[in-house]
Amino acid sequence: MEARAKAKNVKISSQKARLVMDLIRGLMYSEAREILRFTNKRAAGLIYKVLESARANAEQKAQAENVLVDVDELWVMECYADTGTTKYRRRVRPAPMGRAYRERRHYSHLTVIVSSEKREAKTARRNGGGRKEAAASELAE
Repeated sequence: MEARAKAKNVKISSQKARLVMDLIRGLMYSEAREILRFTNKRAAGLIYKVLESARANAEQKAQAENVLVDVDELWVMECYADTGTTKYRRRVRPAPMGRAYRERRHYSHLTVIVSSEKREAKTARRNGGGRKEAAASELAE
């Protein structure tokens, strides 16, 4: 069972959020949660909230479908940060050779997808649907 959570227009640049999301991608829910709690980045707190929301969505979806989902079996299947809107301020920043840059404030959209399905099946699909294994078995014959 998959569950997703999104946070849109979060006030952090997507590049900074991706640094933290790379730490938790593919980990079990409990490990990802602990890493986010002790990571000393501003994005960690924002991503922690999205991860908790994805867990709650998984529990709610399982309850609606009368399926038992154990939180310890959930793992972070996908997580990514997309670029959101950019707010251009009237303030100016100094630039080289007497020029000036406009101040920009970046926003991003954070998405976390958790799953209780087996990891091996998902990774086989992601790596080309097991084509490597089929090619290896053909060579062996």
